[in-house]
Amino acid sequence: MADLQSFAVQLRRLNGEINRLVQGFAGDQGLHPTDVHALAAILDADEPMTPGRLREHLGLTSGAVTACVDRLERAGHIRRVRESADRRVVHLHYAADARPAARTYFRPLAAATQAATDRFTEEELAVALRFLADLNEELASVRPHGR
Repeated sequence: MADLQSFAVQLRRLNGEINRLVQGFAGDQGLHPTDVHALAAILDADEPMTPGRLREHLGLTSGAVTACVDRLERAGHIRRVRESADRRVVHLHYAADARPAARTYFRPLAAATQAATDRFTEEELAVALRFLADLNEELASVRPHGR
């Protein structure tokens, strides 16, 4: 059985590699790495993302989220859409025109993921996916000290 230290090392390495890609994309697009995390949150959201939910997800102040959303909108990555039933509610949507740039940049990540998954059975992948989902659930409840 793998020990906790081995998991920690591999998770840190994975985090570092993904951060390297995120920082490269952010630099190429004239964005901050946090902006790329915001894009991912908007893209992965189960329901339309609002600035308030994005603030909670990223752990930022309202002003920082506004600046982030402004940068993303100016760069053409997202669009703000007012809710038709309540015009005060703003939904953030990933702009369809921005997807090709992200797909092109992150294609090596997709290829690496495919190459790695090709070495595992469906059953092994189901366990790995369940582990990652459970770990994400656990981490979502962890708050930095003092917050």
